[in-house]
Amino acid sequence: MFGGKKIMQSSLKKSLYLGLAALSFGAVATVSTTASAKSYATAGAYTALKTDATTRNVEATGTNALYTKPGTVKGAKVVASKATMAELATSKKSANYFRAYGVKTTNRGSVYYRVVTMDGKYRGYVYGGNSDTAFAGGIKLANTLTDATMPVNKTVYLTNTNKNTLWTSPKYTQYKASKVNLQNTTSTDAWTVLAAKTKTREGSLYYYVQNATTPTIKGWIYAGGTSTNSTAATAYNSVTIKYQAADGSTVSTASWVNPKATTANAGQAVADTDVNSSNAKLADFVKSAAPTGYVASSINNDLTGVKYGTTVVINVNKQATSTLSFFDTTNSNGITGGTAMTAANFVGGVYPAVTASAQQAALQGDSTVAFNTDNLATMFKGVAFNSADKTSTTDVKASDGTTIKAGTVYHEVYELDTTSTKAANTNAKYGDNIKVGLKVTSIVAGSATNTSVSDPTNSNYAK
Repeated sequence: MFGGKKIMQSSLKKSLYLGLAALSFGAVATVSTTASAKSYATAGAYTALKTDATTRNVEATGTNALYTKPGTVKGAKVVASKATMAELATSKKSANYFRAYGVKTTNRGSVYYRVVTMDGKYRGYVYGGNSDTAFAGGIKLANTLTDATMPVNKTVYLTNTNKNTLWTSPKYTQYKASKVNLQNTTSTDAWTVLAAKTKTREGSLYYYVQNATTPTIKGWIYAGGTSTNSTAATAYNSVTIKYQAADGSTVSTASWVNPKATTANAGQAVADTDVNSSNAKLADFVKSAAPTGYVASSINNDLTGVKYGTTVVINVNKQATSTLSFFDTTNSNGITGGTAMTAANFVGGVYPAVTASAQQAALQGDSTVAFNTDNLATMFKGVAFNSADKTSTTDVKASDGTTIKAGTVYHEVYELDTTSTKAANTNAKYGDNIKVGLKVTSIVAGSATNTSVSDPTNSNYAK
């Protein structure tokens, strides 16, 4: 009897132990499964914003990235990183403002706004706080224009609508701002200034003008494209310029007007000191007034002895922009014997930074004219060509005389190889891809400082 009781107690204890062990294992398994599953938010239905579009101009704050979906939803991919959004936040270009046009709210109460930059380059969802009626988080309201002082003289004339024309809003201050149709206006029309504003980021001054003859025609124009002097062309104060394409068709016309000319100038040659209301000489005006996308040729010869009241035909050709390919010519048979470098060959994985104005000066030109490789030296003046990190497999002698031990990081410094570059582009014209030779001039221990552009393709000039 007593022995049977002990056996029963022993069995009971074992059962309890096994039960507790199984329960503990199940609990651990449950906790483990829960901890390993990543939790994603779910987004509600998309809602288009209905308020006045001009009240939905926003700018990045730099605190949140831009995603293909609300950022906490499964499958969301980065469109613009937090760093890129920070750059857009401090940008001095109106093109980098955003327009908000839609919204989604997650099950966690987070609001994500659908936005697009004014130039259309970036589009996606950005965290906007916890309210779908106010912008917060990664974006905030933006005033793309700032009130400016009205001019004393409110009657102006448009100097050259090929270069500066009317817009529904100054370019990129509103999404999809467009040019105003000036079909029923003339170069002699007077315009009344109704408002003045500056682009908040660029600081450039714009006038809102109305045509004095046809008041329904109105729009915004860069103040530098207006003049208070009448641009009415007469036989004694003007020269008409007709820009003619290679096939003989007229691309556009423009009038250079000297406001100080009198009837005595009729039939007289334009003096080298004569200027228009913008203080531009005839030759300078002809070059600047060339239609967009074209380049005027043989300007000085075409204008020799030009008289007031006449028409001058200026031949123009399509303007073309060349791109560049880089080659390391140090240990190869020149450019033709090498393989084109990529962005990955340079520090930071990006091509060397070059300003837009420097690129335009060196790479844009008449598509029928031979490319001038000498301009590349000016374009790359002061530009650092540093290689990406390299790791030495053996001891390497640095340019300062020290030894870079095997397994140590170092980088190379390049400079433009003008001789191989000129030889490789003998028959190249503007618009062609230009092969640029680079040669190693020094070897330096450690990594190079990255001062290059953020765009790894630098599509402005490198391909």
